[in-house]
Parts: sequence; C-alpha cells; structure tokens
Amino acid sequence: MSFFRRLLGRASGDSPSPAHLALDIGTEYAKALVFEYDGDGAVVTGVGRQRQGLAHMQSGTVADIPAVVGNCRAALDEAESMSGRSAQKVVIGIAGELVKGFTTTRTIERRRPDSSVTHSELERLLEGLEADAAAEAQRTITWETGLASVDVRLVHAGVASAGIDGYAVSNPVGFQGRNLRNSVFNAYAPLVHLGALESVVEQLGLKLIKVVAEPYAVARSIAGEQVGHSGALFIDVGGGTTDVALVPSGSVVGTRMLGRGGRAFTKYLADRRDNGFEAAAKVKIAHAQGEDHDHAGAVSEIISEDIAVWAAGVELVLEEFGQEGLLPGRIELCGGGSALPEIRAALEADGFASGLPFARRPQVSMMDPEAVTEISDDTGLLVDQQDVTPMALAFQAVEAAQPQEPLDAALARVLKGMRI
Repeated sequence: MSFFRRLLGRASGDSPSPAHLALDIGTEYAKALVFEYDGDGAVVTGVGRQRQGLAHMQSGTVADIPAVVGNCRAALDEAESMSGRSAQKVVIGIAGELVKGFTTTRTIERRRPDSSVTHSELERLLEGLEADAAAEAQRTITWETGLASVDVRLVHAGVASAGIDGYAVSNPVGFQGRNLRNSVFNAYAPLVHLGALESVVEQLGLKLIKVVAEPYAVARSIAGEQVGHSGALFIDVGGGTTDVALVPSGSVVGTRMLGRGGRAFTKYLADRRDNGFEAAAKVKIAHAQGEDHDHAGAVSEIISEDIAVWAAGVELVLEEFGQEGLLPGRIELCGGGSALPEIRAALEADGFASGLPFARRPQVSMMDPEAVTEISDDTGLLVDQQDVTPMALAFQAVEAAQPQEPLDAALARVLKGMRI
C-alpha cells in the first residue's frame, strides 16, 4: 500500500517527493490527483477514484471518518500506482451548506492624507476587517444551525482588491490619500466539519498544504478575458451539494453551498420509480449520457420535478448575491450532477432568469477540464465536467507555491497574529 510506502520512505530518510496530491472528498466519490510541478504549472500523472458509501458522507460533509479515510486511501493508492510517484503534500477541498464564503470591505479615513501609507497602517486596516468577517461568520453559522454557540474557523482568506481615494491599486503602501480601502474574501466553516477533514489527512499520513472552499477553487482556476471583464457565476453540481461562486469581474466575492445535488436526484428517482437506490443511480447515469432511449421521457419528467426544487434553491442564492448589484450574464456549470440535461434546461428557462437581477439573459455553458489554467493532464482520464473540481484544487497548490503578493503577505501576517 502506498500509505506504508510513505511511512517507510520517511523512516529511511529519503528526500521528499516533488509530487503532490489534490484530494476532492465528494459525497459520491473520493477523487485523488497526483501531480508534479513543471515550468508552466503542474502536470497530472495519476488519477484515482473510489465510490463512497451512502452513510459515509452527508451533504458534502464527512459522516464516518474511518470509512472516508479508507475510501481516500484507495483513491490515493490508485493515483500513486498510475503515477509511479508517492505524494506527501495535499490540497483538500471543503464543501457543505455551512461553509460560508464572502467578501468583506472596510474603508478608513486617514488623518494625514499627505503622508504615505505604511505597512503598519495597512495591517491595522486588515486586522479590523478580519475581525468584522469573523464576527459575521460566527453570527451567520450560529443562526443557521439554531444552536446557542458554534465553534467557527477560518478556512482560507485572500485579498480581493485594494484602493485609495477611489483608485484601484495592487499595493497601497507608499501611496498618499485620505480614504484607504481593502476587500478580502474569507471562507469559514464549523470546527467539527473542518476538523474532520484534517483528521482524514492526518490518518492518511499526509501533510496539509491548504484547505480551500471548492467553489472558490473552481472560480479561481478558470482564466479567460470574458470572465475577467464581464464576470460569471460558477455552479458546481456535486453528489451532495451544489456550490455557487459569484465572480462579477475577475475576483471571487462570494460563495454559497446548497445541501442538494446528484444523490438527492437519485433518491427522488428511486422513490418515484419504486426501485432501489443503486438501480435508480444506473438509470440516472444512463439518462445523463443519453443512453436510456426507451425511458428517456418518463425519467426526464420525474427528474425535472426534483430539479425544479433545486433551481428554487439556486434562485435564493442568486437573489442574495443580487442584493449587492447586477449578476453577470454568464453561468459556468461543472460537477457530475450537471451532466443531467434538465439542469441546464432549468437555468435557461424564461422563468428562472426573469426573477433575478441579471445584467442580461444568462448564457449557460458546460466547463471543460482544459479550461483549468496551468494544469495539464498526462493521463488522458480527466475528460468531463466532474473532473474540473479536483483539477481546480491542484491549481490551488500551484498558487500556494508562488511567491506571495505584498497584500497577501500582509494578510498572512495579520491572520497569524490573530490566530483565527
């Protein structure tokens, strides 16, 4: 087993392998990618997948740590065997309804606008901004759980934008002006959820590079002039959740997750057809692939009923996003559940767009793994929309390996001092 090879390698004093791992612990599958850095990004050299049991995951969250560890280990062994390399460092994705991603903005009026902005002045602004974000996450997650108190932890943070007196700057230090502004994207999750993922990583014998909210990872990994200028909504329909990221003009400003995905569609189909879950899953997959010609109409009618409920949940998320301004007229779909033709049809329906503040009628398109920037695939196995998320996690590892921009370095110092 590769798990024991890693332990033996450490004990013998072997130097760490340059190969790294992206681990997407989904409700339906645990997916592992082994990749190596090259001069232009990273190359995937191994792919592994392992089916999760029905009780192992619930709506994107770990429900059975030992079972999930076993599934991830099987996926990792398959990926390492294909790659011929042992991976020790991992980027892992996090999803679930209580994972909250939002951008917080804070502006201060400087007493001496003719003096240059200092590092300490910038860090004081960031410290106040992060305190505001932590309080908001605590209030939101506690209210949604209905509990008196919930331990909430920061998953990751990144500077979204900065400016002084209305002018956008990449680093305000050294500039003069009166109004100093910073915006930071933060993702928070309950400690129990984040801690379960960290336990999985520890039991796999891996070293954690970072945990990242999956919709953020997807949105960050897609390059393109159109997304940069006019923005997009990224919708990842997974097995247990649907993750939505809002990117109005190049920067992620918010992420939300719905506890409804492909597994819910399968259960609904099983109930309506009065057959078992596994049989319904095969019917659903055949329908998504256009292979169930004899029952396509009946299956589509049943699935469309449940997808109408799903679409209503997406509308609520987009209404919340729309409170801050117009929504971009572009929707990018990924995730295994998005293969159902009824998903795209629901988003393209007249009734869906008419009640939402879109800048124009949204164009819906399916994401391709080749759109993930700086990640190439040597295995030939990453071919459709379900492979976008694990590739996006690999992209996060590439980003983490790059030298930090000055603002991100300042934010890292602030977060280390605050210990949140």
